[in-house]
Amino acid sequence: MNSEPSQSLSKVTKNILNQYGIKLNKNLGQNYLIDRNKRDQIINFANLSKEDTVLEIGTGIGTLTIELAKRAGKVIAIEQDSNIAEILQQRLEDENIDNVELINDDALNVDFPKFNKIVSNLPYQISSPITFKFLNYDFDLAILMYQKEFARRMNGAVGSKDYSRLSAMLYFKCDVETMTDVSSESFIPKPKIDSSVVKLTPKENKISQEDFKVYSNFTKALFQHRNKKIRNALIDSRHIICKLDKKEMKEKINNIDSEEINEYLKKRVIAIEPEEILFLSKELNSILNE
Repeated sequence: MNSEPSQSLSKVTKNILNQYGIKLNKNLGQNYLIDRNKRDQIINFANLSKEDTVLEIGTGIGTLTIELAKRAGKVIAIEQDSNIAEILQQRLEDENIDNVELINDDALNVDFPKFNKIVSNLPYQISSPITFKFLNYDFDLAILMYQKEFARRMNGAVGSKDYSRLSAMLYFKCDVETMTDVSSESFIPKPKIDSSVVKLTPKENKISQEDFKVYSNFTKALFQHRNKKIRNALIDSRHIICKLDKKEMKEKINNIDSEEINEYLKKRVIAIEPEEILFLSKELNSILNE
């Protein structure tokens, strides 16, 4: 394989874009990393070997892809933009890299081939849905770049402004660790805010798949109304958790004789712990769907 050019990553990136007449679209999350030190740091965080199969979402022209392929056994690279995917394919051929499976498709709509690690500078507009999708797969670790604000919400403390459906969902699935911040100056085009690189390490299953599915629905219902009382939030988002109409649901909730459940229903959504959501989701699911 050819060694990487000695010129800066910024210059390499701009030259390739100019060569192919590509204008990046910030609205599509096309912010390309041009800081070689940060690029190398991100890859090092993944601790790759030839035993690893890496999933990369939003490859762009291959800033991460090519270096990942040199260290991993295989890279599954998903890029939605067909013009960009063609450029990456040509770069892989020029570098004689043959261990990359390039998929030109929307990462939200494809079933991922088997992998054990994820390394991605994610398109920011799909940060939330793609992260929830990752939770449906088994993997060893993920090194992911997000907008700094989004990364904070991944670890939001109960009761804080950062506490969200995202942090509640990740609570049972992954340990979340912020590895480094990345300045907006490290990208072209320059985004409005800085980014953070986050490491996700899956937890041992503390919760069955069936219970997590119920928990997931209740969490989604609750955090659509994060400042409301739990009782009102669930009634307003009842279509997510049951098939009852508003009158039927109110009647069932009003007839609950458990003091513990009724106390929870009076709490505000932002004040309830994930363990409490899990308890409530299991109890109420059987009541509302009997």
